Amino acid sequence: MGGTVLLIAGAPVGRGRLVEAAGVLPVLSAVAPGVLAGAESAHVVELADPLEPQAVLTRLRAAAAAPDPLTLFVAGQLQLDRRQRLPHLALARTTPATVRYTAFPWHWFREELRLRTPGSTTLLLDLHADPECWQHLGEHPLDLGGGHAVYGRIAPPPGRRSVGQPSYMRAVATILRSGYRPPLEQLHQQALARIAEESEGAREPGIVLGVGPEVSGGVFGAGPGVPGGVFGGVPGGVPGGVSGGALGGVSGGASGGPLGSPSGGAPGGDPHSALADAVRAGRHRDADTLAERWEQAAVRAHGAGSGEALHWAEVRADLAMLAGDPVRSCRTWLTVAAARLGAGEAADAPAVEAAVDRAHHQWGCIRDTTRARELGPALAELRGRVPGRRAGALDHVRRQLAELQGA
Repeated sequence: MGGTVLLIAGAPVGRGRLVEAAGVLPVLSAVAPGVLAGAESAHVVELADPLEPQAVLTRLRAAAAAPDPLTLFVAGQLQLDRRQRLPHLALARTTPATVRYTAFPWHWFREELRLRTPGSTTLLLDLHADPECWQHLGEHPLDLGGGHAVYGRIAPPPGRRSVGQPSYMRAVATILRSGYRPPLEQLHQQALARIAEESEGAREPGIVLGVGPEVSGGVFGAGPGVPGGVFGGVPGGVPGGVSGGALGGVSGGASGGPLGSPSGGAPGGDPHSALADAVRAGRHRDADTLAERWEQAAVRAHGAGSGEALHWAEVRADLAMLAGDPVRSCRTWLTVAAARLGAGEAADAPAVEAAVDRAHHQWGCIRDTTRARELGPALAELRGRVPGRRAGALDHVRRQLAELQGA
């Protein structure tokens, strides 16, 4: 069985660089693709000091859509968006003042990986945080959703006028160059041991990540300056609710078996695995019927605008996309975005931006001009309120809508 490997190394060019992230890519590239993926063969995509967040998003989205096992190697620099207080992976043009527009939002990893079958995704991370982000991580650990194996470390800022090295990732690459990939936990421990050996037994300070795919939470972190330990998923999720995504956890941080067994007749236990199985088997109508029953149960139990109900609406939007029905997917994402705004969520809130971005993308996939013309005004109205991070998104909708209305 083959696999997909995505190698990402990102850090600012110039004075703002905290880590020589791209320096590890030649070592990783020297490893046989199958060894990188832990498979017989693999397709490898490499991004070295990318310039634009959208370029990273395009590559990540394509890799996440592949049915094969996916392995991500991410080395780079974490910086905080000072307005929304959200971690980003800094890219070549990132400065402290332009993080929101020139860096890659960390929650986009979670959003793009959320449809992946549990256990099919592995992330190996070697990250250095700037001072603001390092402080932030003490109270707001990184979130990658559930069902993924995540190993690596987050290092604190290096000393003044010094640049850190991706020593964890280099150690991983060195071990893999032997031609054999040990079990992930063993690979992780060997890499940590190699780092300690190279630093003459002194443990580098930082946050060590070590979580297998069976952990339900997918939240990683500890207080700044914590050396050593392994910090795993928080079973209760993130207080305040983080959208777990279509086939992952439920908004609000439920772990396993969301909503219990609804009285509408949906089976007990966690339905996300059943949904994933139905999609893989091509039983898209069955998947939507099951998700609809859970959505109705959430509405009865918590209300139409609740996080639980919106989660299941998002599930159904993604299921429509997977079924090749962009009209239904676009309409549902528009409904979700309007509901979140109506509930008082900010126009630049990640969940709101994601809903409008996905509606926009699905609208562009509609080939029926009549249907596209019907949905265009609603999308344009939402784009006016939620411009998103991609420059010119509203203008794009207006131009396309004008062409459709003239057709």
